[in-house]
Amino acid sequence: MRVDGREIAVSGKLLLPWNRRTNDLIRLALSTIFLATIITSSMITRNDWEALERSISDIVGVLTPTQSNLVYLAYGIAILVLPFGILIGLIAGRQWKLLGAYAAAGAIAVLSLSVSGNGFAAPQWHFDMSDRLHTVLAQFLDDPRWIAMLAAMLTVSGPWLPARWRRWWWTLLLAFVPIHLVVSAIVPARSLLGLSVGWFIGALVVLVVGTPALEVPLEAAIRALHRRGHVVTALSVVRPAGPGALILQATCQQAPATEQAPRTPGPTWRPCCPTPGAALLELYGPNQRAGGLIRQFWRKVRLRSAETAPLHASMQRAVEHRALMSVAIGDLGLANTSTVALAVLDRGWMLHARTAARGRPVTADLPVERIWRALAELHDGQISHGDLRIGELTVEFGASTDEASTVLFGGFGKAEFGATDVGLQADIAQLLVTTTAVYGAEPTVAAAIEVFGRDKVLQASRRLTKAAMPTRIRASVPDAGALLSAARDEVKKQTGAVQIQTETITRFTRSQVIQLVLLVALVYVAYPFISTMPTFFSELRTANWWWALLGLGVSALTYVGAALSLWACADRLVSFRNLTIMQVANTFAATTTPAGVGGLALSTRFLQKGGLGAVRATTTVALQQSVQIITHLSLLLVFSVAAGTRADLSHFVPSATVLYLIGGAALGAVGTFMFVPKLRRWLGTELRPKLKEVLVDLGELAREPKRLGLIVLGCAATTLGAALALWASVEAFGGDTSFVTVTVVTMVGGTLASAAPTPGGVGAVEAALIGGLAAFGVAMGIAVPAVLLYRILTCWLPVFIGWPVMRWLTRNDMI
Repeated sequence: MRVDGREIAVSGKLLLPWNRRTNDLIRLALSTIFLATIITSSMITRNDWEALERSISDIVGVLTPTQSNLVYLAYGIAILVLPFGILIGLIAGRQWKLLGAYAAAGAIAVLSLSVSGNGFAAPQWHFDMSDRLHTVLAQFLDDPRWIAMLAAMLTVSGPWLPARWRRWWWTLLLAFVPIHLVVSAIVPARSLLGLSVGWFIGALVVLVVGTPALEVPLEAAIRALHRRGHVVTALSVVRPAGPGALILQATCQQAPATEQAPRTPGPTWRPCCPTPGAALLELYGPNQRAGGLIRQFWRKVRLRSAETAPLHASMQRAVEHRALMSVAIGDLGLANTSTVALAVLDRGWMLHARTAARGRPVTADLPVERIWRALAELHDGQISHGDLRIGELTVEFGASTDEASTVLFGGFGKAEFGATDVGLQADIAQLLVTTTAVYGAEPTVAAAIEVFGRDKVLQASRRLTKAAMPTRIRASVPDAGALLSAARDEVKKQTGAVQIQTETITRFTRSQVIQLVLLVALVYVAYPFISTMPTFFSELRTANWWWALLGLGVSALTYVGAALSLWACADRLVSFRNLTIMQVANTFAATTTPAGVGGLALSTRFLQKGGLGAVRATTTVALQQSVQIITHLSLLLVFSVAAGTRADLSHFVPSATVLYLIGGAALGAVGTFMFVPKLRRWLGTELRPKLKEVLVDLGELAREPKRLGLIVLGCAATTLGAALALWASVEAFGGDTSFVTVTVVTMVGGTLASAAPTPGGVGAVEAALIGGLAAFGVAMGIAVPAVLLYRILTCWLPVFIGWPVMRWLTRNDMI
């Protein structure tokens, strides 16, 4: 590359990859949405739109026919001339390499709308209509291919031409909508389709060929450095452009005094590029800034505003902030880089040139107290860093062995001057994590308490959570979750705190989002039940309330039984009282999620909060479910034999077609898991060890009769308690059936309905139980209200009570 008569060697790839061109991707996404909207509205609501357009035209159509013809004539000439005006503008701007993309976009737009069932339909424009000139022009004004061609050409050429021309040309093209309303009353749907197709094709071509923002203005960057007194002799790419800045290393030398720009009086920063030496050039383009802006906006939505740095809508302000913070931290003697130059370049680029980082990386032989004292000095200057990854810290050793080393900071994009308490606490929490990864938790926390004091460290440790710790910090350390736990536990140990209350930094906590989803699911699954309530209440007047109260009391046994079995599976390491209360909340979670997965997750979470590890809690729940299934099947076998063979069980047996479908699906699933390598590895690495753990636990249970008896007793109480509740409900409406038959109905019907995809098996459970009772001779007039009463006692009452119970467990940090 030749700049001002000097040859400068440039090595490395400068072009931004297409998947990182944020502006172009956003343009393509918006054009796709617009095209889909036009197609959908044209297919579904076109008649309504035409009626609306006629109504609007009656209001705005104030022109006489002669005036309308004149307007139509003038606009038609402008639309006909527009593509040639764009072409002349490209030639005047010497955009020679853009002509191919310009022609390709127009051709693709015309061809895409010329496809018909019989192949390509060429445009049929006639120029021999001498009687009315505007009729000739109307062919172009109403032809979607012409509109699409213009929109595609404008989209491709727009970024390369002056903004004033671009605005006027788009205004001229989009004016066809109001002109049609004024002149011909209806905006042809095909014209809007042409506009959307043209914009989409143009956006796609722009993504392929690029925009001026992709051309790196190296010449302007070199001249900006020269004005600061540094002559660049070579450039090499250190990091290609992508999610961050394009970073180049510039070999430079001090410019002769006669070539340096005159300095104006006033304060300035001291350039620190050695002679000869190297400077790092950070070049920020509009696309990089767009991606950063989107990420910042998303963090603003997710977190409170106090948790994130101020949103810089301008890239220039964001880069200036980084440079000025390096100057401010440099004044404290704590910056490992210095600003060399800062300049606004052509085509929306921004230059921040700085020196390379001084010092060496932090290693374990440096006393950890030095790092914490350096952070304290930074905070004394009312500055928060905000990005305390260990890679951003360096150590500068003194000239002699007696001279103390100095810890320096780099990476000032998240730094803030005049920092709030939130920013200072976030710094302490981040440094707790990063230094724990190098030194371990005990020396790290001891040094932090020595420098900042017990109260500040304890307050900052509330942010040692995944939500509060930025992703970049967690990604910079190995096993971030374990480090967060280790640092938090060590803070509790050294400060004597019994518990560290987690800092709530998000606008909506995870539990609030989960509870909102569960409430919506509850309304969804309860709607079919609510629709049957009038009939149920009319039958309820004839019910025997003593039997209903008995069913309610018996249904409570199911919660005691479930708590007893889980308590014994957990080897009595958690509170039985709290475990019983949790079962009520468990009903709410299991009912509002498909297949009851919410209940299993809630049980696992409760055991973890009770002191069990994640693996132990998961294994305990799996063990309890395994024993529950074994007990359920055993009881089903016993009661089926006791029920005899006189009952008609055909309602429980699916048809042959369903059985064949189930068998085929099962064989297909087995074959898929056997022949797909990833699924086969998942079976061997994920599922097999867990099954092995469950089998080992079952073997250990067999050698502990007392514990096994408690688990089986609890599981049996869960199953039989549900059967007793249904039997009491049948008796409440005057039914005459035995407890044995009702137990068979409860177990068989519940098992078949458990495969239903609806949360809580709503609909499937009721149908299975009503059909089962009918199979044993219970009249439908009794079976229907009895089943609904049973579901109220065992499902809906616990669900509505379970919501506040779950809130209470959350407040007391039990789940």
